[in-house]
Amino acid sequence: MTLVSDEQTSQSSIVRTERGLTIAGTRITLYLFMDHLCAGHSPESFRQYFPQITDEQFNVALSYIEANRAEVEAEYQIVLMQAEERRQYWQATNRERIARIAAMPPKPGQEVLRAKLQACKANLA
Repeated sequence: MTLVSDEQTSQSSIVRTERGLTIAGTRITLYLFMDHLCAGHSPESFRQYFPQITDEQFNVALSYIEANRAEVEAEYQIVLMQAEERRQYWQATNRERIARIAAMPPKPGQEVLRAKLQACKANLA
């Protein structure tokens, strides 16, 4: 189902797939665009993250988001909520395994690397 006007080529239209609103002929969803827009990036600055699409496809995606802002934002919020639910599920499912791995001593010869990793983690916290 094509969701953009007929004057635009089917190659650069927005379609609804099982992944959601997607640029036709790609696997790039409009939710990826929304990630960048919500992070405050200008369209020019995040264009580099999508080298596989044409300028026309990029512009059609931005135009579609602007023309259908309420619908796209509502779907984007649902996508974010589902992603957070999946993250929490997998974190809970693997909590014990992650703790066991973290408690393991470093392999012989990797003590220096392990110390650097721990220092980086401490700086981030």
